[in-house]
Amino acid sequence: MSTRRTAIVRSIAALTLTVAAALVPVAASQPALALENGLARTPPMGFNNWNAVRCNVNEAFMKKIADFIHTRVIEGRTLQQRGYTYVNIDDCWALPNRDANGNLAVNRSKFPSGIDGLANYVHAQGLKLGVYADSGSRTCDVNGFPGSFGHERADALQWARWKVDFMKYDNCNQPPDDTFEKTVARYTAMRDALLAAEQQTGQKILYSICQKGDRGISPFPWSPQVGNMWRTTSDIRPNWDRMKFIIGRNIPLAQWAKPGAWNDPDMLEIGNGTLTQTEERTQFSMWAIMAAPLLIGTDLTLASAADLSILSNSDVIAIDQDPLGRQGVQLSNNSGRRVLARPLANGDRAVALYNESDATATISTTASAIGMPSAPSYTLRDLWSKSSRTTTGTISASVPAHATVLYRVSRTGTPTNRYEAENATIFQGAAESQHAGYSGTGYVNYTNATGGYVQWTVTAASAGSTTLRIRYANGTTVNRPMNISVNGGPPVVVNFPGTGAWPTWATATTTATLNAGSNTVRATAITADGGPNVDYLEVG
Repeated sequence: MSTRRTAIVRSIAALTLTVAAALVPVAASQPALALENGLARTPPMGFNNWNAVRCNVNEAFMKKIADFIHTRVIEGRTLQQRGYTYVNIDDCWALPNRDANGNLAVNRSKFPSGIDGLANYVHAQGLKLGVYADSGSRTCDVNGFPGSFGHERADALQWARWKVDFMKYDNCNQPPDDTFEKTVARYTAMRDALLAAEQQTGQKILYSICQKGDRGISPFPWSPQVGNMWRTTSDIRPNWDRMKFIIGRNIPLAQWAKPGAWNDPDMLEIGNGTLTQTEERTQFSMWAIMAAPLLIGTDLTLASAADLSILSNSDVIAIDQDPLGRQGVQLSNNSGRRVLARPLANGDRAVALYNESDATATISTTASAIGMPSAPSYTLRDLWSKSSRTTTGTISASVPAHATVLYRVSRTGTPTNRYEAENATIFQGAAESQHAGYSGTGYVNYTNATGGYVQWTVTAASAGSTTLRIRYANGTTVNRPMNISVNGGPPVVVNFPGTGAWPTWATATTTATLNAGSNTVRATAITADGGPNVDYLEVG
């Protein structure tokens, strides 16, 4: 039973998804729509207890897991430092019946501090707390705890007052007359309730839809308009056949994923069941290439060193958490020997050579096929062996049965701290490739107006001052200054004087202070001429 406002500037009513809109067919080429609440800009990472202890969950266990994520050092860093943030309680935290006021009641024998008390404990460690609920009359456990159907507003407000950060919303014990339209309405009602609770309390809650395509009701196209993440299959289990099935079901859904909205093929089973180490590495690799949430589903305090090493692979995590937020697309499938690739924010590509068959096989593709710009050679970094090699274009490996080779591909000599402008967020401008000499696949040409910007999302290993270098071209004789701001802070004016011609590139430099982890860097035009042509940002 495994598993919200580009800022809200529109009213809740304007955000409401109508049933009629949900029924409109969506062409395969239509970009993903999402409910924007500023959350889940990269796939959520954390822990969920269900696969480890199921209904035998209690406050002591959740505190033990939070402590482990916060303090246990694995290969030099804690899981929290690697990005695992959410500590999520699944079913069975409530009493069997609501209280006299009709509210959900916490089982105090299991959670003596209450959900709010546990939230305080988790928040003190810099982590976030999640809870589980159901869109029907009762939850999914055989004993059945109160569902939220008909109680959406009251329950959402209660969770917000408890300072809950994440809510997984399941789909058991639906009304007997349930239909597609009524399913959409049930999940939309909770979305609107969470938004209303946020407006009342200020507490943002990540909304995880766990409808799973039950009873033949597709999660698409409505789920990406309603939640931050949504289950794409029924429950995962810790065996290879089930894992292979779920990967196959999730691969074709790349069109729906984007920052703030993610396909969810369910929790990680690393450390559980009959999976081999090879199969566990495949799950972590494929979840990363598919930009899936990374929610650990094993008792971390009992996990082996090998399992913890898999969960701590920062190179693979960086693929999953890449700020460009593109799910990998399948390029080929030859009898279960598959190639998937995804573009990364700095211009690199991630490539998975995935062998779901039962025999070792050579799997190949090319730099051109994965979308790399032409170059004399490329560097292939194996994210499991940590070895690197160069190639003039062929990307190939002998892949054992059930294994995945995961490469990060870059043009040889290209810095890993480079963030291409054409891959960033662009406002009042466009990516183009008219003038020669650019890096990556192009550059950004600003509109001739004030206010246009390019905004990159960059990652820093630690907090502190660093250098920002912006490569640009300005074929005029007039300076085109821009405001450079970091994380929405006070801007610094940087000059971009003429370079003599549009194919002639120069670098403008400034310093900035970054936070550890994810940061935004925005270059905003401040004159009517707009900004210069911008090629890339380098950090450090």
